[in-house]
Order: sequence, then structure tokens, then C-alpha cells
Amino acid sequence: MTAATPIPTLTSAGDAAEVLAAGGLLGLPTETVYGLAADAHNLAAVRRVFQAKGRPIDHPLIVHLGGAEDLDEWARDVPAPLRELATANWPGPLTIVVPKQEWVPPEITGGLDNVAIRVPGQDVAREVITRLGRLTGTSGALVAPSANLFGQVSPTTAEHVRVGLAGRLLPGDAVLDAGPARVGLESTIVAWIDGRLRILRPGAVTIDGATSSRSGGPPPGIRAPGMLAAHYAPSARVIVVDDAGLGDLASRIGQSAPLAGRSVALLAPAGIATPAGWRRLGSPVDDAAYAEMLYASMRAADDAGAAAFVAVLPQSGPLRAAIADRLSRAAAGSAGSPDPGRQR
Repeated sequence: MTAATPIPTLTSAGDAAEVLAAGGLLGLPTETVYGLAADAHNLAAVRRVFQAKGRPIDHPLIVHLGGAEDLDEWARDVPAPLRELATANWPGPLTIVVPKQEWVPPEITGGLDNVAIRVPGQDVAREVITRLGRLTGTSGALVAPSANLFGQVSPTTAEHVRVGLAGRLLPGDAVLDAGPARVGLESTIVAWIDGRLRILRPGAVTIDGATSSRSGGPPPGIRAPGMLAAHYAPSARVIVVDDAGLGDLASRIGQSAPLAGRSVALLAPAGIATPAGWRRLGSPVDDAAYAEMLYASMRAADDAGAAAFVAVLPQSGPLRAAIADRLSRAAAGSAGSPDPGRQR
């Protein structure tokens, strides 16, 4: 791997599929974030995904299919509630964790007996998968974790991929540019555990009656992407607050020796005033707009050299739980001095 080799940018799904069919890695646009894709049937390429990201080998990957009709090629004994969820939400930002077919390799599942599967809601992503299947003589499937170094901020544009993985990819790899991701947060992940739907990672798809695995984690034998306590972290110190606590937090930051007089970046819903001297990165009008700009704002804070990234949570909306989840994990994983007043 060499930093001197730029990552080529593609605009054609056909060219992107040829990269994957040749064993290359591809920065793949989806509706959630950009993924680092490899042909799921090519284990050498799958292993390279772990190497390029610096991802632990036991951390499961999500298999991306071109359509729900391919689910049973990868999964067996799919619980009816999960099949119904998939039928209602695919293509879209929903991942189901189901028992795997015996042939599915442990490199994809992290050595577990279940596999995470989704059908992306981005048209060009599904076209790439379909074209890959034609080239390789398979049904077409990709693994595609977020196209960034493990634990860092997920990319929502092709430029984020080019910058974040510079020097990590090889000649023959590429990124497909289809513009910014429209959702901006990774998919909802759900499993059927002990006769109940359990959300392993919240996202844009909300599920009535499902319980969360954030407290205490899932039962043994279940792992999924994005469940680590510390994840999605920029270099700036992430501080999460609600609008009522922003003024008090600004005062404490001003008196905090590690942060006083240093640059502070702010992402807050429209209508919330910016404390004096802080750099405003966005004023989203609702939770969907907030989610779409969250990761780009974290990157902008780092680009500006901010010591802290303060995020005021949206007050309501179906994406609020997913936003709070990502910010909580980013706060746990962010570098820097101790937080002078984190509120969650």
C-alpha cells in the first residue's frame, strides 16, 4: 500500500462491477454511508477489506444483496418476523441477523453461526451487485463495511473515502461517486432473540415493539457491526448536550483549562444560538437533516482543527435514537482531554 497512489474515481456501475469482479475493493455509495465493498464470494478480496480498514478479523461483515430473492442462498430458517421486516423495508437501510447457510465462510460472519444481510436502498449499489453477478456467474453479493479506518468517522461522500483510505488501497481498487449518502447513518440492525425482536444498532428504520441491546449487549453468539461502546470517533473531543444545557456547557468549557481559548465546533438544530466564539457547522431543520450532515460535520470539525465538537441533540423525530447512539459512541471513542461536562 502506498500513499502516492491516488484512488481512481468511477461514475459507471459497469466499471465498478469490473473492479469487484477482478478482486478489487470499491468505495461503494449506499443510501446510508459509503462502504468498502468486495465480492462476497472472493475470500481473498474479503480479507483485504479487513486489512485496508484495520478491522478486527472477528468483527462480522454485512452481506449486501441485489434483491430479497437471494436471502435464502445465504440464510436458513429465517424467523418469520425478520422475513416480514425484510419484505416491508427492502430495499432500504435495514439489516437482519439470521442463521447462516453452512457454506457461508467464517471470514464474513466473524466465526459465528449467523450472518447479517441487507438489500441497499441506493439504486446504483444494487446495479453494481447485479452486474457483478453477471460477470462472475453468481447471484451477486458484496461485503461492504463503512469505507474508513476502523473506529473512525464513517464516510458519506466519495471524497471522504479518498481522503480516509489514502495509502490503504492498491492499484486496481477504486471509488464509485454517486454523490452524498442521503440517510447519513448506518443501517438499523435487528435480530430475533429469545422470541423477541432486538435492535442491535438503531438506524433510519424504526421497529415498533422491538427492544434495544444497548444495555448489557446481546446474548452470546450474536455480534453485529457498530456495537462497540467506542466508535464513529473524530479526533476532536465529542461532547453531547441537549439545548437546555448548552449555555451551562459553554460556561464550563470557557473555564476548562484543557479547552479554554481553543476552537469549539457546534452542530445544533436550527433556532439554537451559537455561543460566542464557537464555529457553527450546521443548523439542521429536523432529525433527518441532522443525520445526513452528522458525519460530514465531525470531519469538518477535524479539518478546522477544533479541540471539541459539541452536538446538541434534536428534540424529537424517528432518527433521534440513532443520532444519540452514534454520538454516544463517538464521545466514548474520541481523543483529547477529559470532557468538562458531557451530558447525554
